[in-house]
Amino acid sequence: MLPHMKLHMKPLLWSTVVALGAGFVVRAEDLPVVVWQGRTMGSPYTVKIVDGKLTDAQVNGLKAEIENLLKEVNRQMSNYQPDSELSRFNKAPAKVPFKVTPDFARVTRFGLELSRLSDGAFDPTLGPLINLWGFGETTDKHVVPSEQQRRAALAKTGWQHLTVTEAGELVKDLPDLALDLGAVAKGFAVDEMIRVLQGHGLKDIYASIAGEVRVLGHNPKGTKWVLGITLPVDQWRENDPMAAAVTISNQALSTSGDYQKFFIDAQGRRLCHIIDARTGTPVQHPLAAVTVIAPDSMTADGLATTLFVLGPEAGMKVIDARAAAAALFIVREQDGKFRQIASAKFEALTGYKP
Repeated sequence: MLPHMKLHMKPLLWSTVVALGAGFVVRAEDLPVVVWQGRTMGSPYTVKIVDGKLTDAQVNGLKAEIENLLKEVNRQMSNYQPDSELSRFNKAPAKVPFKVTPDFARVTRFGLELSRLSDGAFDPTLGPLINLWGFGETTDKHVVPSEQQRRAALAKTGWQHLTVTEAGELVKDLPDLALDLGAVAKGFAVDEMIRVLQGHGLKDIYASIAGEVRVLGHNPKGTKWVLGITLPVDQWRENDPMAAAVTISNQALSTSGDYQKFFIDAQGRRLCHIIDARTGTPVQHPLAAVTVIAPDSMTADGLATTLFVLGPEAGMKVIDARAAAAALFIVREQDGKFRQIASAKFEALTGYKP
């Protein structure tokens, strides 16, 4: 693949692909495979199991177990369910320990670890700002806020104002602090889907929620899973161009970008749903998308958001410091082309070289 790619480049050359949400496709089936899809967290999810021995009753049991699992994740971490643990914590008073489930506490701890790692570029407390820019649960109206509104919302955020106690309690020291785990909860849920399926002795699995994908073993062709990374054209759809194809097994992939959820303001600026916690505004740099590979989906999910906020230069330092992770940065050029920049371990982990 050339470092620069035109928007009208041709799709990948295999004849049949199946779209699986923002970021990825997989090759068509040869071996017996069980497939089902659904919706969770406002996004489609997909499960593929390469196994010709599962009975209808077993498949139905797995479907029910996965559905119950996803409902439980939403019950804990959804911003859109007013009775979720997260929503109740956001309404709770400051400086009062709020007991949450162990999984919720673990995901929050991971988010705070990413905040420390990135010096605050990643921040799980951006609820007020996300809503202010029209990307949250309170409104879908995209309006550029005033400077006063931005500063007021920014004053209600800050990962340093949130702690998780050893007893698994959340404590905030700002009354209006609002936790938002949208950048890691989907990845966590994919990991949980994999855990459940592995618990039934299944070894060759594909699980995804939107652009969060994790695979085990081999695909229906009996080889490593082949995943396509989409070119970050606006509102990417199934038949739109691909940027790269990677082959992985027992790994996870996640893509963050500015090409699906965004609006253009009166000045012609692209304003996306990923907020820079340091400025209180949508990320403003030429990076169009970043894809991360990691051992698990929660790590890949959180790192993808972190690297997108940091940009290629600072993001490269973060990803190269991690032993089992890599990233592909796709930069939008002024002439309408895209430039790919891979981290040091990306080719070794995926088989793809820009």
